[in-house]
Amino acid sequence: MDRFNPASSPLHFTVVLPSSARPMPAPADRTEPAAALRTALDIVYIEGFVAQTVIGIDTDELHEPQPIQLDLSIGVPSLRACETDQIGDTINYAAVRAELHTLLATHKVQLLEALAERIAQLLIARFGAHWVRVKLCKPAKFDDVAAVGVIIERRRGDGHA
Repeated sequence: MDRFNPASSPLHFTVVLPSSARPMPAPADRTEPAAALRTALDIVYIEGFVAQTVIGIDTDELHEPQPIQLDLSIGVPSLRACETDQIGDTINYAAVRAELHTLLATHKVQLLEALAERIAQLLIARFGAHWVRVKLCKPAKFDDVAAVGVIIERRRGDGHA
């Protein structure tokens, strides 16, 4: 039996790949508007901030302060402090810490989500952050869980209140 030799065959095959398997054409040299608005950010962070506050929806949570833990990432455009070595050109950790203690003593919200939003807006409005990530949790809320909480990210101009 002769082996099939495609080069000597009068038959030709065309294989059509589905669009998902075809190579993408090279992108045109253009800048997307959203990408143009993004700015490189330096990140200042506070990790493991622990405080007491009244927060929760259960009756026993509404009267006695309980521990919360907070991790913050605060994005600001290229910190001038890298060049000037001046505290006024960066996020002052001590000032953020003091504002957090004040907020935790005076807020009137029940949900961690609402408190995280207040913290994010404080960092944007008062400290000039362009982007923030707030991780807020109740450590050891349940015997069999290390922590429960939320992580939110906000960007200046997102329209969150």
